[in-house]
Amino acid sequence: MTKLRSTLLILVIIISVTSAVNSAYAHSLFNSAEEFYGGYRVQVATTPEFPQLNEPSQFLVRVTDADFEEVDSFTMGIRVFYNEQQVNAIPPTTIEDAHWDIDYVWKKPGNHIVYIDLYDMEGTKGTLTYSFNMGTQSPFGIIFIVAITIGALTFAVIMGYIYLPKIFKKIRS
Repeated sequence: MTKLRSTLLILVIIISVTSAVNSAYAHSLFNSAEEFYGGYRVQVATTPEFPQLNEPSQFLVRVTDADFEEVDSFTMGIRVFYNEQQVNAIPPTTIEDAHWDIDYVWKKPGNHIVYIDLYDMEGTKGTLTYSFNMGTQSPFGIIFIVAITIGALTFAVIMGYIYLPKIFKKIRS
């Protein structure tokens, strides 16, 4: 019993030290990307992560400089393409913050190419255009999520079936 306690204590210490040394990062959204070009980094994501057709969603856009400092003011426009045809555009807008959250409704299923145009940034000439692949929810996305969930639950049930009787047997004796 004391060997088990000392092993658990060592494990807790290792996890604590590892947690103190390593940095923690937020969950990266599935439908997100970033591109560094012309001395500026543009990050884009959607909420929800898998937008549904004809339902409200948002583009989340963030602009930083080469030193990863947020840009206070910029002018940006967005163009959305589907099958090499432009299906929508958000006209250039001046943003007074490093973040821009734009309401958007997706009309077509599948992959879209989103061009984000950054206008007249310091140290650049003309327009900087960033391109991103963004997608909407398809039936295959739901099937993938359900398959992963079923696999995880099956694994948990099998592990419980194998190990729980052994644990209960040790507790009884």
